Amino acid sequence: MGFSGHLVFARGPLRESPLFEGVEDIVEPEERRPGGWQTVQLRQGTWNAERLPALVDWSGAPACVADVSDSDLALVTGLDTAGRSWQAWLNLDAVARLLVEEPDDVDDPITWLYTPAFHEAVRLKLAELDEAVPEDASGALAWATAAGVHPTADRSAIEHLLRSHEVFAENLFTALLNLLGFPPPTPA
Repeated sequence: MGFSGHLVFARGPLRESPLFEGVEDIVEPEERRPGGWQTVQLRQGTWNAERLPALVDWSGAPACVADVSDSDLALVTGLDTAGRSWQAWLNLDAVARLLVEEPDDVDDPITWLYTPAFHEAVRLKLAELDEAVPEDASGALAWATAAGVHPTADRSAIEHLLRSHEVFAENLFTALLNLLGFPPPTPA
C-alpha cells in the first residue's frame, strides 16, 4: 500500500505556520531546500488545496500541494502571490483509469475492467488528459518564475515529466520541483 495524503511545498518554517497548528499527522520530517523552501508530507484528510491562498498569504511566496492517492497518482495545484493558479496530474495512465466513468449498463464493475470497451475509454481519457499537458507545463513554469527561481528545464522537458510514469507519484513531484528550478534538498 502506498502513501495517500498531501505533499505541501512552500517557503518558510511550515510547522510555525498557524495553518499547521495542532496538525499531528505530519508523517515525514520536512524536506528542506535552500532559500527556505520545504515540503511537508501529511496524512490524508489533514490538508486540501483550498488552504493554498492562506498559505501563500502567510509565507508571502507561491506554494503548491500534491494530493497523492496510494502513491499511484497525484493532482498538483499551485498558487502564486498574484492569485494565478495551475494544476497538473502526475502518472497520467493511472489518472485515466481512475477517471473513466463506468457505463450505467455494466453488471460487474470488476469484469468491465478487462473489456475492450474499458481499454478504449481509458485510451480516450488519456488522450484528453494529454491535450492539457502543454498548458499545465506552462502554468508550472510561470508559477516557478513567480517564485523567483530559474527553471532548469524548458516546457518540453516539463511536458515529458508530466507524461512520464513512476511507481511512486511522490518521486514525480520531487522531480517536477527540481526541473522547475528549486534547489535540491539539503541533507538532514
